[in-house]
Amino acid sequence: MAVKAAGTRLEERWRDILSVHARTMCEIDRVLHPHGLGASDFEVLDVLASTGSGKGHGCRVQSLVGRVHLSQSALSRLLGRLEKDGLVVRSVCAEDRRGVYVALTDRGRRLHGEVLPLQRQVLERMLDG
Repeated sequence: MAVKAAGTRLEERWRDILSVHARTMCEIDRVLHPHGLGASDFEVLDVLASTGSGKGHGCRVQSLVGRVHLSQSALSRLLGRLEKDGLVVRSVCAEDRRGVYVALTDRGRRLHGEVLPLQRQVLERMLDG
């Protein structure tokens, strides 16, 4: 009986985590929508900003996959949209032609700076309770 009760508690905790995640992502989507971004868009911009992907620097797309919790194909589509909007630029790695780097553009860095406080406010409101 104790094993079943422990399993039930784990399931409840897991569902609570999923619920907080879903509500938080929806709220981030809502506050970023007027800026033309969604929560996943922001996560990519945020990771790129934190890796120092400025002029001449980039982050390998493959390393982004594990950090933003998107499939390779979903990330590729998202990067295509961000690139079309002038927020990121992709380039092929000179040493390894299979590798692709992505970096923030100046416009992407400015937009990230504008919306960062909004995203952090949502995190405070949703997670500090």
